[in-house]
Amino acid sequence: MRYLNWLWKALDGLIAVLTIGMICLVFANVVLRYGFSSSLRPSVELSRLGLVWVVMMGAIVALRRDEHLAVTEFSNALFPRAVPILRRIGWAIILVCVSMLFIGAFRQMNANWGNVSQLTGLPSALFYLAGVISGALMAFVAAVRIFVPKAFLPEELDLS
Repeated sequence: MRYLNWLWKALDGLIAVLTIGMICLVFANVVLRYGFSSSLRPSVELSRLGLVWVVMMGAIVALRRDEHLAVTEFSNALFPRAVPILRRIGWAIILVCVSMLFIGAFRQMNANWGNVSQLTGLPSALFYLAGVISGALMAFVAAVRIFVPKAFLPEELDLS
């Protein structure tokens, strides 16, 4: 459990570092473009890559904290005894969907390792690697939540 807590904190830190890096890249590029009539050519692609990673890692964080969009008023009001079963069914559906994300992103990642960007020299597969990692971690969260519905919830977000 200690390693998982470290993983969640590292994920939060990665999101923060990537966001700060994107802000700095875009700001520097704007200043250079309008102030000095030049630019950082790879900054557009690097900020786009950072945005993909921030979104995919943010999806993991939202799923783990149970902050994703859910409309539960109907099931809670009409089927209060069935809510635990319905939540498990929901987690099973999430598991299937993120497994498809993982498989598709894994195939695309493997197909694009040889495609190197002209501007950055980085492989195009890095875009798909974000989907592979997020799909795997979200599948892990969903699989555990099927059996332990309150697993990985921070104490302040416990849904008792």
